[in-house]
Amino acid sequence: MQKLNPKYRMNLTSNICYKQCLPLIIFAVAMGFLEAIVVVYIRELYYPDGFQFPLNVLPSWLIAVEITREITTLLMLGAVSWISGRTFLKRLSAFLFLFGIWDIFYYIALKIFLNWPESLLTWDILFLIPITWTGPVLAPVICSVLMIIIALLFNYLEQQKNLKKIKTTELLFLIAGACIIYFTFTYDIGMLILKGNFLPDFFYLAENPEFNKILTSWEPSHFNWEIFFIGIAVISIGCIITFRRVLKDYK
Repeated sequence: MQKLNPKYRMNLTSNICYKQCLPLIIFAVAMGFLEAIVVVYIRELYYPDGFQFPLNVLPSWLIAVEITREITTLLMLGAVSWISGRTFLKRLSAFLFLFGIWDIFYYIALKIFLNWPESLLTWDILFLIPITWTGPVLAPVICSVLMIIIALLFNYLEQQKNLKKIKTTELLFLIAGACIIYFTFTYDIGMLILKGNFLPDFFYLAENPEFNKILTSWEPSHFNWEIFFIGIAVISIGCIITFRRVLKDYK
């Protein structure tokens, strides 16, 4: 079988990447703006003076709607990722790429519409599944940038270095790092639940007046940046191991 000229192969790969990435970018940017528009409506109704901590109590039915919105958002990202490739690696790369672009432009859109956040260190509610995630805006933005870098790295290794799959050890590094980061986002609310002995009533927290009283008087004061960057480092180590393995196998 005749080998392709390296220059021709690189140009061909670039064209394929461009044709695949551009629609994903358009979808993710549009989705980020759409998500921000929904949040604009919610804040207009429940935070007319601007979003800030301590939190206002939202009706339990609206929280259920928000959780549903988050689930459907993940399903949309997953569905587009699924049809973007035929292998686990391609689909994972597409999902990470979409998620990173979407989340960054979500905050860009909020800045355009509401002139919020005031800074990258402004605290936000990041997610509600399975419990409320909180943290400075900078933290999810860093995660999003890392996701995009990982997606581009995997795509490069697959196209140029013949990467077929991620080994179990490498995948465990990625998962472990993600779990550490998840811990930093959910630590504060998790401790409120545990210290208040609300765990047995976990699925009905939104309707628990005692928990709502504590939640609406709580203000975040410290983010575990040290643990957060440990998570970032663990993920980076997994990527470095993959990169070194592929380069070694390709020689």
